[in-house]
Amino acid sequence: MADTLGSETPQGERVVIKKYANRRLYNTASSSYVTLEHLADMVKKGVDFVVYDAKTNEDITRSVLTQIIFEEESQGQSLLPIQFLRQLISFYGNSVQAFLPSYLELSLATFAQQQERMRTQLASFGPTGAMNGYEEQIRQNLALFDRAMKMFSPFAYAKADEPAAPAPPPAAKVAEPSSDEALSELRKQMAEMQAQIERLASKG
Repeated sequence: MADTLGSETPQGERVVIKKYANRRLYNTASSSYVTLEHLADMVKKGVDFVVYDAKTNEDITRSVLTQIIFEEESQGQSLLPIQFLRQLISFYGNSVQAFLPSYLELSLATFAQQQERMRTQLASFGPTGAMNGYEEQIRQNLALFDRAMKMFSPFAYAKADEPAAPAPPPAAKVAEPSSDEALSELRKQMAEMQAQIERLASKG
């Protein structure tokens, strides 16, 4: 059944899925009821679809896709690390929440484009060598994300990850006088002290 889910729909055309009150999902393109598993297969095959509530006509695609992820994770298909899930939850209500979806979408799109290169590396260098390269790429991406977050909202981001703002550089390091200037200043101060001593001596 999964093989015919999107075959009736022209390539590139969006499939409309209706969700009814009994939680049944109806594929209007194939005129058949489908399951979350079928929708997951459609996603993997690149079939674009949108899910509407049959009663309110509300777009509920996001919640249905989230439910698919939940089903996959609950069945042992552990794709999302626990730490990632914790961090993702912590971003809800955060000042950078509006920025995060675009970043994640761009990151996953870039990763998807690199899948073929990853397959080649797995074949040439073995899983360990290929994953080491991708771990380095991930570290670079996280560093870029960290900088982007701080640029977008430096104060809020510092509260989340940094206990205290870094101390400003000492003024002496910003404009440190040269050795000749320091010597000249010292001679000037000594001359002023000598003049004061001579004035005191003349008064005595």
